[in-house]
Amino acid sequence: MSALILWISAVLALALLWWAFRRKPRSTAPAAVPRTATTPRQPPQEPLPPPALRQGFDALAVAVPARQEHRAAAPDAEPPAELAALAWRRLQDLDADRRAALTEAIRGIPRPPRSMQQLLSPEFVARADSSQLADLVMTEPLIAAKVLGAVNSPRYGLQRPISHLGQAVTFLGMNTVRSICLQYMLAEAFKPGHASARQAFDALWRACGLASELAVHLGKAMNLPQQAGLATQVVLGFVGQLASASLLPADQLKRWMDEDRIGRARLEQDLIGLNACELGQLLMHSWSLPAGLIEDVGDSGRVLVTPVSQVDTTRAPTLGLASLCHHLGEHPADAHTADSAGLMDHLSGRADTFHLAGYLAHPGLARLPAALASAEVQACLDRVLDAPENPGQAEPQALPAAA
Repeated sequence: MSALILWISAVLALALLWWAFRRKPRSTAPAAVPRTATTPRQPPQEPLPPPALRQGFDALAVAVPARQEHRAAAPDAEPPAELAALAWRRLQDLDADRRAALTEAIRGIPRPPRSMQQLLSPEFVARADSSQLADLVMTEPLIAAKVLGAVNSPRYGLQRPISHLGQAVTFLGMNTVRSICLQYMLAEAFKPGHASARQAFDALWRACGLASELAVHLGKAMNLPQQAGLATQVVLGFVGQLASASLLPADQLKRWMDEDRIGRARLEQDLIGLNACELGQLLMHSWSLPAGLIEDVGDSGRVLVTPVSQVDTTRAPTLGLASLCHHLGEHPADAHTADSAGLMDHLSGRADTFHLAGYLAHPGLARLPAALASAEVQACLDRVLDAPENPGQAEPQALPAAA
């Protein structure tokens, strides 16, 4: 009997040991929290960099995609046949005899007033105030009288006449008055030598006036740096065309005016030796204008034959905008397509603005369509088209007494 009790006790002890073993957890790791739609897994958070470093990251994140977008938006497509056939010629491409003849020909173009060199000097552009600009122009009484006459014309819609250049700067701004002064100074160098040239000069002065005003308004609307430089660059972009109109045979001027920029460049090279862009650079060098300014003017003229991928991406917006102002000065009706992609389609569809469309696709000009459609720019177009002013024909007025 006792043996039976011992055996039963042993069996019960073994059963208790087995039950305890089954109850013991096999791992001490905590159970995973089940994922639900309301408790998504959060990635581990890293400490934020210092504010200055964060700004650097932000700038890099913006700049890199912009460059990639620019390259993708303006690939090197095949240019139209007439553009591809244009053999762009520079001074070094001329033989010695033709170079000497061209140099002698431009000597016959009168030099503009010496004050123009100071007006265009980088130091004066950067530091001069309204009184200094007025004092400089007053050293050329004839120029000052013409500028005041232009400022008081209906074109600018001033409520009361002004009698001093300092007042003109107050009402119109430094860049506008500087551009007007520059146009009248150039008008002293370029005057039609015969009646048949008058029509060509009139058209060029109207285009120059509109282009320079557009440059001032667009530079302001887009908050561009160095707005004075853009307006000056646009005005000087007409120097080569004015020189061409002075040197071309009288019986070729009508044909020249009817051509687009490609046809004009070809005709200029055939009859003069250089196209207007290269001719303008040669003339401005003879006037001892700032070298950097001459380079900018020349490069904006070469937009005609230069893909945007071949220029420094930081210069592309300014070169493209200057070239656009030049084009719209001659073809103002094109500006009315600026409220949509129609402008880009129109420019890329023209042989003489084929490369320009690539420059305007640069991210730095993303606000250009809105700026062109702004009330200020449209009012500028209406004023110039309704009341064109010709510096070459404006009669000098009596210089008012200083206020």
